[in-house]
Amino acid sequence: MCGVIGMVAQGPVNQALYDGLTVLQHRGQDAAGIMTYDNGRLYLRKRSGLVRDVFRAEDMLQLQGNVGIGHVRYPTAGCSSRAEAQPFYVNSPYGISLAHNGNLTNAEEIKRELYLEDLRHINTASDSEVLLNILAHELAELRKLRIDENDIFMAVAGINRRVFGAYAAVAMINGYGVLGFRDPYGIRPLCFGKRDTEAGSEYMIASESVALDVLGFQLVRDVAPGEAVFIDLSGRLYTRQCTTNAVLTPCIFEFVYLARPDSMIDDVSVYKSRLRMGRMLARKIAREWASHDIDVVIPIPDTSRTVALDLANELGVTYREGFIKNRYIGRTFIMPGQTERQRSVRQKLNAIELEFRNKNVLLVDDSIVRGTTSRQIVQMARDVGANKVYFASAAPPVRYPNVYGIDMPAAKELIAHARTEPEICHAIGADHLIYQDLSDLIEAVREGNDRIERFDCSCFSGEYVTGDVTPDYLRALEALRCDAARQRYERSEDAMSLSGIFNTAD
Repeated sequence: MCGVIGMVAQGPVNQALYDGLTVLQHRGQDAAGIMTYDNGRLYLRKRSGLVRDVFRAEDMLQLQGNVGIGHVRYPTAGCSSRAEAQPFYVNSPYGISLAHNGNLTNAEEIKRELYLEDLRHINTASDSEVLLNILAHELAELRKLRIDENDIFMAVAGINRRVFGAYAAVAMINGYGVLGFRDPYGIRPLCFGKRDTEAGSEYMIASESVALDVLGFQLVRDVAPGEAVFIDLSGRLYTRQCTTNAVLTPCIFEFVYLARPDSMIDDVSVYKSRLRMGRMLARKIAREWASHDIDVVIPIPDTSRTVALDLANELGVTYREGFIKNRYIGRTFIMPGQTERQRSVRQKLNAIELEFRNKNVLLVDDSIVRGTTSRQIVQMARDVGANKVYFASAAPPVRYPNVYGIDMPAAKELIAHARTEPEICHAIGADHLIYQDLSDLIEAVREGNDRIERFDCSCFSGEYVTGDVTPDYLRALEALRCDAARQRYERSEDAMSLSGIFNTAD
């Protein structure tokens, strides 16, 4: 999961791109970057870190121009490399930069093709660079000195034929404008909006609608699966469906955890979908555990607050805030390495003893992935005097890796993999464990838009919608994503940095 943004405006875009990336910071905390275009020249700033740390005042002044794209990165292949901060750039043809959210499932195959057939070199381990080079190759094949929107849409159609997996991307083509496109399944989100000014219309493309909201853009709509949108330098908008087999299949985990609650994704309010998740979960408790003795419902901040609120209301049980979150600690789900995640839990959360002492507490979280955080939080509740500690998950058991851009690790690192629910309950130290049913989760989200025929639920069901995910692919992915591989990569990168071989991308 990453965040992307692109903009064509009537005035400088640097501040708007910065503000938009700040709003999308929850989608990636590893690195950030902005590239702008002005009168034939490109300006780039990217490096590791949060948006507020990457862009200083002097950096912002150098990002000139009315056109630009930006990215916040969250690594999904077990590595956190400064060289892989985005946007990426190729100078031929025309000069193209790209920022990408998702994961290509045939990236290695395409990388070989690019080298052997297209004579293109890939400099990083990022599949985003692969996607950029596919776009560049498709445009180069046209062999035109000047291109128009029809040529650009033809190139996106070529991408859709060659590339498998999840991709929601923005690209900037020097001297032409900004392009946004989404894979034929629409797995990762992408939307665009419009803002009218005295000087003329301005357009923005972003991963989530909340980035448009805070900058005064009116949401036009989501980019459809397989569709491309192009805004030229004059602010004219062009759209086209670039595939014949598009089926909207959004990632359901976006609604559970990834997206901000104030976003709209594929015409579904993330906030309202989480309220419905809470009601569905409460009904399951009432149905299967009618004799429960829950005294208080306490959310594990922040994502689960909305779920817990309606769960408590539906059950008629007291809702309380029992944990205070240190907002200067990042999201543990996307922290690199198990040791870092374990260390951060106690730093991130502190329990309010009065809300726990001598009570039977139902803790509510959005999901349970590795189980590390859940186990520590259950123990925290016991340490401050809880009588019994129950645990509820707004999502079903996460039993399978996600291959479409979320760093759900190797199957063996998932606490629910090859375990029954009683075994998971014992592993996290709870007195009782309640999971959301997958059918209820789907209903909770689909109620917001009944035109969505299906969802990507692969991390719960093990069914991969693109149809090309094999056991061999999963084994290779596991070798990249496991924490041991991540630690080896980070040690090697540190060694290169110390020896002066590796330079920070600025």
